[in-house]
Amino acid sequence: MKRTTRVKCAALAAVGTTLLTAACGTQSGAGSDGVTDRGKASRPAGVANVDWLPQKVTVSGKEYVLPKDAKTVREARIVFRPDPGASREDGGDSGGSVGCNSIGADAEIDGDTVRITDLIQTLIGCPDPLGTFEARFVEVFQGTHKAKVTARNGVSTLTLTTPRGDSITFREKKPPALKGTRWSLGGNAHLTLTKDDTVTGSLGCNTFHGKAVVKGGTIDFGSLATTRMMCSGPVMKTERQLAGILSGKVSYQQERDSLKITNPSGGSVTARAE
Repeated sequence: MKRTTRVKCAALAAVGTTLLTAACGTQSGAGSDGVTDRGKASRPAGVANVDWLPQKVTVSGKEYVLPKDAKTVREARIVFRPDPGASREDGGDSGGSVGCNSIGADAEIDGDTVRITDLIQTLIGCPDPLGTFEARFVEVFQGTHKAKVTARNGVSTLTLTTPRGDSITFREKKPPALKGTRWSLGGNAHLTLTKDDTVTGSLGCNTFHGKAVVKGGTIDFGSLATTRMMCSGPVMKTERQLAGILSGKVSYQQERDSLKITNPSGGSVTARAE
C-alpha cells in the first residue's frame, strides 16, 4: 500500500520527490467551467473533467519537461473535478499523477481562475529527471492560477499561471484508438486490431493473425492462425487461456488506455495500450 501524507506547498517544495493519493476520473470530455478561447478554429475543451497530460513546468523562467519514456507518459494524467463545498485536508477528487507518485487535491474553478488546495501525494522516491519534474510540478500546482485554454488541430492546451509568473502547461490526453494501437496482454503477449478487420499479435510465445471484425461493442474473431513453437509449460497454459478468450464473438470495453475483452463464458483479459 502506498503511504500518503498531508502536505503544504512549501513543504512539498522542500521535500523534492514527495507524496500523494490518486483521484483520477474515468473519461475525458468537455467541462462546463467556461474557460475557453473561442477565437480559434477548433473549440477548446473546458478545464474540468478532461484528462490533461503535463507537458512542462516553468519556474523562475526555467523549463522542466516531462520525461518522454513510454511508462511515464502512459501513467501521467491530471483531472480537475471541482467540488465547491469541499474543505478538507485529505486530498479531494482532483489530481492524478505525473508518472510517479499519485496526487490528490481540491479544485475550485471560477471563470478563468483555478484554485488548488489540500494537496497530498504518495511517498515514492522517483529517479531523476522525473523526480525533479514532479517536485517542480507540485511546487507550482498548489495555489491560485489564471487558466488559458487554446485549441489547435482538435487538441486543447491548458496553461495555468501563478501570480508570480510560474506556469504549468498541459495537453489534452486523448484515449488511444481501438484499431491501430498495440495492446499489451501482459508479458510478451499483445494484439493489434487493424482497419481492414484483421488482428495480429502474440500469445506470449507463438504469434498469430486472423480476422477480427469490430461492431457494436463486440469483436468477432475468426479462426486464428498461429505458429507452433513449443514453449515452457506455464507459457503454454497462458497461451491456451488467451486463445480461448480471443475466440468467436466477444464483448469489449475500452476505458482510457485499457481494453477489457470478455468471452461469452465470462473469461476475460485486460490489455494496456503501449
